[in-house]
Amino acid sequence: MINKHQPIINNFLGIEKLNNRLFGHFGERFAHTDIRIPDFSDYRRSEVQDPKNSSQKSSEARRAFSYLITGSTAVLGVYTAKTAVTQFVSSMSASADVLALSKIEIKLNDIPEGKNMTFKWRGKPLFVRHRTEKEIATEANVDLSELRDPQHDTDRVVKPSWVIVIGVCTHLGCVPIANAGEYGGYYCPCHGSHYDASGRIRKGPAPLNLEVPYYEFPDEDTVIVG
Repeated sequence: MINKHQPIINNFLGIEKLNNRLFGHFGERFAHTDIRIPDFSDYRRSEVQDPKNSSQKSSEARRAFSYLITGSTAVLGVYTAKTAVTQFVSSMSASADVLALSKIEIKLNDIPEGKNMTFKWRGKPLFVRHRTEKEIATEANVDLSELRDPQHDTDRVVKPSWVIVIGVCTHLGCVPIANAGEYGGYYCPCHGSHYDASGRIRKGPAPLNLEVPYYEFPDEDTVIVG
């Protein structure tokens, strides 16, 4: 059975829905006046607590404080970097036992005049030559203009009687033969380099003189190399 009042009810419901669509939003609350504004007073410096006062009056003091903080941070950073670098370099430095192995002590009494002895030092041959008076005079009088790698004999020795050089040819790293060659010093058979009794290159492809290591004489009969 159809209700005769149904059309009226439907019309009323339709108008109600339309009113809700048109005017429903006006009933919603968009103003959030209950939200609390953040207060940063605890983080502000005392000079700028009052918003009514100009910040220009305290700008110098605040700028100086900022510079102080920046400078202190920079100094701390530099000191930290220095400490790190120092520790890194120290870790790479040779220990005492390694340094001890890098030196060799040689008794000179064991080397007769006019003879050459070979020692092993830092994995390389070390030539120690006891020169005669004739060899000393000959090498001291060599004209430097004749030398490929000019060095006076006195610049290569601490004591004229003793020549101490590393026995590695400066051409390709071969080991020269002592008391040999055209100049009576050292001769490299690999490619024919001739060195004199001061270890200076005189003939052949080698570009430089034999290397002279650091050494010292603690007494008359002993030399320490390294």
